[in-house]
Amino acid sequence: MTRISEGQRFSDPGNDAMIMAAWERFLDGTRRPSDSLRSLVDGSWQRCQQHNVDPDKRSAPPPVEASTLAAMKQNHSELLEASAPIMAYARDFLAETGTVMALADTSCTILTMEGDDPTLGVAESIHLLPGVAWSERLCGTNAIGTALAVGEPVQIHSAEHYCAGIKRWTCSATVIRHPHDGEIIGVVDVSGLSESYSRQSLALVVTTASRIESKIAMREMERRYLLLDASLPRWSGGTDGLVLFDRRGYPVKANEIAQAAMSALGADLDLAAPRRIPSLAIGERGEPIQDSGLPPWMRKEWLEPVVGKTGARLGTLLVLPLPRLGRTIAGEGVRALSHEPGNAQGMPPGFSTVITRDPGLRDAVRKADQLARSKVPVLLLGETGAGKEEFAQGLHRASPFRDGPYVALNCGGLSRELLASELFGYVDGAFTGARRGGLVGKIEAANGGTLFLDEIGEMPLDLQPHLLRVLEQSEIYRLGENVPRKVNFRLVAATNRDLRKEVADGRFRMDFYYRVAVTSIRIPPLRDRKGDVRALAEHFVERFRKQHDLGPRRLHDDVIIRLEAYTWPGNVRELRNVIESMLLMSDGETVGLDALPPELLGAAPASEPFFSAVAGTVPSAALQVNSMAEGEAELIRRAIAATHGNLTRAARELAIAKSTLYQKVKLYGLECDIFRVRAS
Repeated sequence: MTRISEGQRFSDPGNDAMIMAAWERFLDGTRRPSDSLRSLVDGSWQRCQQHNVDPDKRSAPPPVEASTLAAMKQNHSELLEASAPIMAYARDFLAETGTVMALADTSCTILTMEGDDPTLGVAESIHLLPGVAWSERLCGTNAIGTALAVGEPVQIHSAEHYCAGIKRWTCSATVIRHPHDGEIIGVVDVSGLSESYSRQSLALVVTTASRIESKIAMREMERRYLLLDASLPRWSGGTDGLVLFDRRGYPVKANEIAQAAMSALGADLDLAAPRRIPSLAIGERGEPIQDSGLPPWMRKEWLEPVVGKTGARLGTLLVLPLPRLGRTIAGEGVRALSHEPGNAQGMPPGFSTVITRDPGLRDAVRKADQLARSKVPVLLLGETGAGKEEFAQGLHRASPFRDGPYVALNCGGLSRELLASELFGYVDGAFTGARRGGLVGKIEAANGGTLFLDEIGEMPLDLQPHLLRVLEQSEIYRLGENVPRKVNFRLVAATNRDLRKEVADGRFRMDFYYRVAVTSIRIPPLRDRKGDVRALAEHFVERFRKQHDLGPRRLHDDVIIRLEAYTWPGNVRELRNVIESMLLMSDGETVGLDALPPELLGAAPASEPFFSAVAGTVPSAALQVNSMAEGEAELIRRAIAATHGNLTRAARELAIAKSTLYQKVKLYGLECDIFRVRAS
C-alpha cells in the first residue's frame, strides 16, 4: 500500500473550482492533467469509475433495518465500548462547530454518530447516519470509504467527492487499527458542510483513533491476563504439549515440548513471530467465528476452550498428545522428540559439555534440546552457579541461530543507566562521557544470534517495557537516536528469583514476564544431584590438570566422600573453584584431605549423624559447620566495610550475585552493619 505524502494529505479549498473542472473532464473522458488534483483523489476517482459508481448519485443508500444495526453493534461491541467515552466527549466538543463525528466498521457502515445537532439533521438528507455503508463502491470518493481503501488518514473536501450529491460536504477520516497486529477494525470520521472545512479536523480524527486504540490495548491486556490466569492449572505437570491461543487466534504461550512437537508435525507456527489462526478466533460472546479452516497439521479434537471465572470463554488451548505424536513422527521419518546421543553420556550435540547422571537434569537437557529448534524466548530457572549459562550456550549451539553470535549480559550489579547503554547502545554525543562514535548495544550485537540475559529478575522496572517493545517489534533505538534498527535474535534469560512472586510484589512487570517466560526450564541444584558430584569432580581434575600442566592427579576416596557430603550452596561453580584450588595447593599425585578448604572439612560423611544420640552432644562436624557460617558472615561484614556499604561492589568483591548477597545479609542480620558503615 502506497503511503500518502504530507503534501497530498490535506485538501485546499482554494482549488475547488479547478477540481470541479477536472471532475467534469474526467467524466467526459478528456482527462487533461491538473496540478490541483491530488493523486489520492485521482486514484479514488479511477476506482469509482471501475466500480461503475453513478457520479450523479445524490446520497448514500438507505440505512439497514434497526435489528440488523443492533446485531452489527453487538459484533463490534469492543470497538463501541472503547470509543464510547470519546464519542460522548465529541457530543459536547463538536456542538456549534457545524461538524459531526462518525464511527464506522470495516464495511464502512456507520455504527454511531455524535456532534452538532443541526448538522446531524442536515446529514440525514444524504443518509450520513448510523446503519448506512459509505464505501467507495456505494458512495464514491468520501473520507470514510477512501480512508479504508488506502489504510491511512485522508481529507476529502467539496468537489473532490466523486458523487454530485455530496460535493457540498467536507470530511476527514482515518482507520482504527488493533494495537496487537495493526489489523484495521474500524474508521473514525469528522464531517460537515463545506463551510466548516478545517485542516485541524484531520488531526482530530488521528488523535481520536489513537485514543480508541489505546483503550483497546488496555482491554486486550486485561483479557490476556485473565486468559493466562484461567489456564494456569493446565501448565503444571503432564506430558502433553500445550499452546494457548487468545480470543483472536494468536498464540500466547507454549510449554517446553509444544514447539518441538509442532515442528515435527510440520506446523508453521513460531511464537517468536506469532501469526493469527483465524479459525481459532472467537466472538464477543465466546462463539467460534468460523467452524472450518484449521491448519492441516491441527486436529479439532486437540482443542479445548479456556473459560474464565464468569463462565465466559477467553481463548483456546491446543493440547498435543505426545504418545500419538511420537508414533506419527517415527512413521514419517522425521526426527523424533527423543534425540540421538550426541556424546558418551547420551547428551544431544548442543549439550555435549553437560556432565550428569541425574534424571532430573537429563530431563531438563531433553527439554532444552527440544526448545532449541524453535525461536521462542526461554527462561532458565535455577540457583546461582547451577549451570544456567551452560544451558544458554547449549540452546544457542542447537538452535537455528547457531551460526550467529552468542552475546551474554548479567543484569545484576549494574546501575540503571549503565545497563540501558549496555543493552541498547548509544550514538555519538548521546550523553556526557559517551564514547566517541557511539556504542553498539548487546541487543544489536546479538542480531542473527542469541542474547543471554542473566539475572533478568534484577532488571530495573522502568527498563522492562523498553526490552518488551524490542521483543514485540523486533527493532531497537540506540540511546539518543530517533531511527529504529531492525534486529532478529533469540532471547534466553535466567534468574534465581521467583518471578511470579516478583510480579505479585510489583517488582517485575506482568506483561514482560509472560513475554520472557514463553517457555521455562528449571535446573536442579547440585545438592539434589548427589550422583553428579563425583563425575564433575573427576572432570574438573582432568581439566585443570591439563590447564595448569600439573601431571597426573586423582582425588582420594575420603575427599570424594567429603565432597559428596557438602551441600554446595554455590553449586557447580563452587565445586569447580574448590577443585582448581585443591589441585594448585597439592603437590602429590593423590589429592588428600589436607588440600580441602576449611568449610569442606566440616562436611560430615552421609553416614555420620550430626547430633550424638548417645551423649546428647553436638559433634565437632556440626561445630565446624557453625563456624563456617560465622566465617561467611565475617567475610561479608568485611566486604561491606571495605566498599563503604556499596552492596553492588561488595557482591563483585565476593564473586557472588547481588541477589545472593542480599539473602546472606538478611540471613546473618547484617543490615545494621550496612547502616553503620554508610552513616560513618
